[in-house]
Amino acid sequence: MRSKKFDGFIDLDSYDSLALKLKGDGRCYISTIYTENWVNSPGQQEDNSWQAFVFVPRDNWYIAKIPLAHYLPTWRGNVIDANLEMNPSRIVGMSLSVNAEGGLPDAKSGPGDFRVEIDWIKAIRTE
Repeated sequence: MRSKKFDGFIDLDSYDSLALKLKGDGRCYISTIYTENWVNSPGQQEDNSWQAFVFVPRDNWYIAKIPLAHYLPTWRGNVIDANLEMNPSRIVGMSLSVNAEGGLPDAKSGPGDFRVEIDWIKAIRTE
């Protein structure tokens, strides 16, 4: 599931985490934040993506809290080995996708059906 590209930016600079109220199936999912592209190149038009794993327990509503610092820079699903920092004041979109392989210990993985419900997503300050 991916949001439409926001009209302008969402500024999360005052926050340090995202909280998501989810009900799922015991699988690991990938939360993605898209930020304005830091590369000014005619051939590079994609937004930057930052990803973090989130485990969604089976059958009960669960509030997952993901520190923004846990989001890693990625390029087409692969973590970029670079010293980059997310600019939380320039967020242009978000997504949540099923992680088919790997992820977090004890999370269901592999091919097959999946189900996740989202009640809400909020930016929070934990400190």
